Order: sequence, then C-alpha cells, then structure tokens
Amino acid sequence: MSLSVVTALVRNLITVPAAVLRSRVAKDAEVLALRHENAVLRRQIGRVRYEPADRIWLAALSRLVPRERWRQVYAVTPTTLLRWHRQRIARKWTFAQSRRPGRPSTAPTVKQLILRLARENSTWGHRRIQGELARLGYPIAPSTVWKILQAAGIGPAPQRSGPTWRQFLTAQAHGIIAADFLHIDTVSLKRLYALVFIEHGTRRVHLAGVTAHPTAAWTVQQARNLAMTLGHRMDSLRFLLRDRDSKYTRSFDAVFEADDLEVLLSPPRAPRANAICERVVGTLRRELLDRILVYNEAHADAVLTKYIRHYNQHRPHQSRAQLPPDSAEPPAPTTVTDLQAHRIRRHPVLGGLVNEYLRAA
Repeated sequence: MSLSVVTALVRNLITVPAAVLRSRVAKDAEVLALRHENAVLRRQIGRVRYEPADRIWLAALSRLVPRERWRQVYAVTPTTLLRWHRQRIARKWTFAQSRRPGRPSTAPTVKQLILRLARENSTWGHRRIQGELARLGYPIAPSTVWKILQAAGIGPAPQRSGPTWRQFLTAQAHGIIAADFLHIDTVSLKRLYALVFIEHGTRRVHLAGVTAHPTAAWTVQQARNLAMTLGHRMDSLRFLLRDRDSKYTRSFDAVFEADDLEVLLSPPRAPRANAICERVVGTLRRELLDRILVYNEAHADAVLTKYIRHYNQHRPHQSRAQLPPDSAEPPAPTTVTDLQAHRIRRHPVLGGLVNEYLRAA
C-alpha cells in the first residue's frame, strides 16, 4: 500500500469520532445536505473517478450501511466493489512491476558483434557466427543470430555478394600494381599526359613517361620500360589493375601477361575500384601540379621525377607506419625529441615547393 493511500485512510479515520459525538439532529441534517450535494454533482458530471484510497474507504463503510440503502448512499454498486477487490488481488499476484514478459532481449553489444562478424566474414552463415560467439563466451541461439541478421538486411552466407573492391585490394595489396593516366595543362594550354604506376604493397610510384600524344604504341613501349626497370620485383606481382581507357591495348596487357600477371579491369565510371592510384594522382595535383607552371614535356618530366623521388624516399605514409615507400627502417621512436640538442635541417625540393626535414648530425 502506497504512502498516499495510508495518509488518506488516516485522515478519514480521524473524522469518524467527530461524527459519532455529534447530535442526531445535526448528523441527520448534515447527511441530508451531503446527499443533496451528491445528487447535484452526479447531474453535472458523467463519471466519477475514484482513487485507490477512495475505493478502500467506500469498501470499509459499506459494512455499516444496510444493503437496501446502498443505491441511495453510494454511487457504485456491490458488483463494482467486488470488481475492485478482484483487481487488487490480480495486481498483487502478477508481479507486473518486477517481471517483463518474454525472453530478455539481446544486449546491444552482442548485436554489434554479430553484425561485425557478418561484415568481416562474407562466407559465414548464422550458425557459423553462433559458434564463434559461443567460443568467445557469448552463448546465443542460432535463431536469434538469424533474426538479428535479417533485421539488419544481411542475407544468408551463400546469397551474399563476393568481396568488395576494398576487401580484394587490401587482401591482395602486395601483389597488385595499378596504372593510370594523368593529364597536365602547360602554360600554352597544351595538354600533356603522364602514365604513372603504383605498387599497392609498398606504395612506390613509378613515372613511365610524359607525352602529348599517348598512342597505343607509346603506351606499350612504356610498359616494356617499366617491366625492365622493376626486374626481379615483377616476380612478386600477380595483378595489374587498370581502367578501360582505349590507350591500353591488347599489346599493353601482353607485356605484363608475359610475366604471369593477370590484368584486372575496373568497372566503368568506378574510380573507387582503382582508389589507390586515383589517390596518388590527386596527391600529385594538390602538392605539385596545382602549384607550379609547366612549360613543356621535358619540364613536366623533370618536376614529376623530382617529386616522385621525394614521394618514394621521404614522404611518410600512414599505411606503412609513417615510413616512405623505399624505406625499410623501423618507425621513429614516439618519445619527444629534445630540440635543443638536435637541430632540424630543412632540405627544399623543387625550389622550396616541397620541403624535407632531417635531424642534423
């Protein structure tokens, strides 16, 4: 019983002795006045709503009033009093406040783990995921895993699509070399084309050549020159990734297929399929070509060669623990260097367009 109900009962019980000690005439007059007031209020309102304390008080007084006078005294019938009693008994024994219906819901962390396992392992079905969860200490029914995957829009394992381009490129990074053309506009508004290659595993960039007329024969010759430059490193490569530009001919592919490389064509209008090469092209534009005026082919070849040397030998890369592509040294220590004891020396590249910083010996 709540505190408000107890308070109401105590307040009502205190008024009983005062009513008993009054004279009979005064009590009859008061009863008639209250009965008339009750009749007036019933005409004005449609339905009276009783609080729990009101119901207990009416039930207690019902034993003092003869049954034949209930209709004149009370606004409720004996059936209503019995219904109130049944409802109190039902609420007492249902434990509605302490018990929730059905099985407990799956924890949000477990749901996130299930979706993570499904995304990272495209061949795992709901039973395989349920087994992995049990091994990790999260016992759960296979049907629950299936419902969570269905609610997230993830179908059964045999019906899922194959690996995405991002997953494929990450898994095969050390065996992929990508090619792409980069256009350059000179001071005289003449358009030049540069053919660049990048090794996915080491992020090493190669400039094949610069020309104003990228014919099929020129492109094939640059491919031959690159194969000779790479030498034995061609043995570690397995795929050549390129777009569907018409400048890449069958003879171009044959140069790489002679070294057992498989040529992969990116889908039409899908630059993300060749994202690493597209990214290095964007780097060349932002850090070099958008900040310098190019005069002719020789000038373009010279500035690109110098920048690519900086890119391969000095520029740090997040995917290689901040190491440049040509460096095999361990990452630099994370401790703060004392700048008073070690002087930092600047080495300008391309007239200061790009700077390299080294600790002075």
